[in-house]
Amino acid sequence: MTPEQPSARRRAAAEHGGAAAKDARPRRVLIVAHRTAATPKLLAAVSERAARGPCLFTLLVPKPYWDPDTEEAAATLELAIPLLEQAAGARVEGIVGSSEDPHAAVRNALERTHFDEVIISTLPVRVSRWLHRDLPHHVQQLGLPVTVVTAEQSQRALTVMRAEEPDRLSASDPRGG
Repeated sequence: MTPEQPSARRRAAAEHGGAAAKDARPRRVLIVAHRTAATPKLLAAVSERAARGPCLFTLLVPKPYWDPDTEEAAATLELAIPLLEQAAGARVEGIVGSSEDPHAAVRNALERTHFDEVIISTLPVRVSRWLHRDLPHHVQQLGLPVTVVTAEQSQRALTVMRAEEPDRLSASDPRGG
């Protein structure tokens, strides 16, 4: 072989991005979310991650601590996965966490399946139990890179209405009635 004729392997590597082509297997990304599983910021983060290279995404929804026996986690998966698949441009797997402790649920998922990185999606800092318990730091200690996506807090005043209260919206209000 002459210097002007590179090997087939070198030509293929050059055509597919050089060193990056050596590790062409898709990266396995574990998304950990519950109430924020379909927020615009998480969908944008998944889309951005997918654009950087081939990925296989799995959404882990830990059982809710306030009622671990409900089907709420499964309902979250059912609603979020189609939106995440659209953002990822590919199929997204879904699993209900084995524990209502999110750290234990992540640890159990990592013991069952190999993942290369983790995206943790949380509520805003003011109300996030996961951030108050320092979940991102604990997951990072398991040896994987962690990206934290924090949902945006509403900037407007919200009105909370209880079922026993009369309807506050009048017929002249353009929002209803």
